[in-house]
Amino acid sequence: MGRRLGGRWGGAVRGSGRPPSAGFRAAGLCAALCAGMCTVVVLPGRAEAVGAPAPYGFAEGAETVDGATSNVEGPRLRSGRTYKSALPRAGGRFYRLDLTAEENAYVAVTAVPEFGSKVSYADGVEVSVQDADGNNCSPVESQEARFGASESARPITATAVRRVGPDEKTCEGAGTYYVLVERTSAPESSQEAWDLELRVASEPSPRSAGATPTEPPRSWNSATPVPPAGERKRREGGRGFNGARALGSGVWGARVEPGETLFYRVPVDWGQQLSVGAELGSSDERGSSDERGGLGESGGSGESGGSGGAGRRVGRGTGYVSSALVMSLTNPARVEVDDADMAYDGKQKTAALDPLPPVAYENRYAPADEVAAMRFAGWYYLAVHLSAEVAEKFGDDPLELTLRVDVGGEARQGPAYAGPPVPAKDFGVTERDREAARRGETAADAGSGAGQGDDRVMVVLAVGGIGVGVVLLVILGGWTVLARRRAAAAMAAMAVPHAGSVPAAGSAQGSAEAAGVAPGVATGVAPGVAFTAASVPRRRSRGRPAR
Repeated sequence: MGRRLGGRWGGAVRGSGRPPSAGFRAAGLCAALCAGMCTVVVLPGRAEAVGAPAPYGFAEGAETVDGATSNVEGPRLRSGRTYKSALPRAGGRFYRLDLTAEENAYVAVTAVPEFGSKVSYADGVEVSVQDADGNNCSPVESQEARFGASESARPITATAVRRVGPDEKTCEGAGTYYVLVERTSAPESSQEAWDLELRVASEPSPRSAGATPTEPPRSWNSATPVPPAGERKRREGGRGFNGARALGSGVWGARVEPGETLFYRVPVDWGQQLSVGAELGSSDERGSSDERGGLGESGGSGESGGSGGAGRRVGRGTGYVSSALVMSLTNPARVEVDDADMAYDGKQKTAALDPLPPVAYENRYAPADEVAAMRFAGWYYLAVHLSAEVAEKFGDDPLELTLRVDVGGEARQGPAYAGPPVPAKDFGVTERDREAARRGETAADAGSGAGQGDDRVMVVLAVGGIGVGVVLLVILGGWTVLARRRAAAAMAAMAVPHAGSVPAAGSAQGSAEAAGVAPGVATGVAPGVAFTAASVPRRRSRGRPAR
């Protein structure tokens, strides 16, 4: 909002000593309404604050719970729910689950350190589901996440699983199970607690025994996929799983800041095969540091003295970051499928996930994690992180990111479950999901039923423009009627002709006729109306016409 001049709206015009005219007030209100319309079209998205990217976007409506140091005191978690918690540097935190004998349970934990926190290669989070005897229900499943070679603080996700089936010998039967979340930190790492997002999902057993294969697929097309080509379409990423922007097959572009993580989601149905590649644009696309008002290689500090904002580093355009971009893919239960990273030296670079098998129920029995994780249809999540170290070598300005996504193969019928998965919307792919991918919607967008994604700007502009236009027309119309009435009253007060007289040349009506204006327009009085002295309103002491 801009500053308000002349005190309150409707106050006197500064220096004039007179109240503002209707026209002046109309112009002021029109300016305010136009400013409001401009505000309407500012969309949620990228943070513009200097020094830090936008924080992680926790799920809307997530319940806050405090993990316990003892298993018996842990808060209960329910399938289909998302929770927010915290994890201190030392000591694990317990939570509880009540499970049936027929459901596969997935507990995903996303750890979110503060931006700028110091983390080391082996720092990370570990999650396990345990029975009443302390047995780990998923010793061979992916249940830990590390920051790895990038050593850059970012959201990382680990998922523990309690599986059911004829070959499972532990954690059988219904009852209470315990979730333990632990943190690994090097002595030199930051001491602050990490925020946590916990999400519980369950997948029922097949409707009948023997209805699904129990052996992993023997063969599938593992050739390196050809990345899609074509025009790059802008599609900015979300800030978390709940805000992940939907993608379909195509070439997508965004800008990513050092230290920032972008989230996307891709619908992959039974029998379909997903491939993803990423590219970072060259730093030369942003211009040299001299062009941006910063210091060159010999400039020393690399701090900007120009308009880029105090404290922003503009970079020297040289250097090398060994793990500049980290890309990870998780399945609908947020179990990690695969990840890839790339080094960066200021020139354009590429990275790609390994070839992945088509989605199939029997993949879960494969020994390779990337195959086993492609076990059900639904939304697959892609997180892309640009290391904070990039800012030290190339400046704080964002880099251009290109994603090449392909979903190949024909969708086929999935297995018949004994009941619905929870949450049902995350497992399986519907035509509405495919439409969301075409439009670039988030889960929140799709749930609201409003047009979002690529159409969101046009929708907001249309609604905002129509609404403001209607308000302007109503207000301006009202002021026009009011102005005409006041003008009519003023002219009537000044005119004192007798009945049947012809308007004098100096009268309002005579002046209007002399100027070629239709009678009655200037005065607001119909032609032929006679005035008498008695019909002229008396003036009040302040000189304003009576109404």
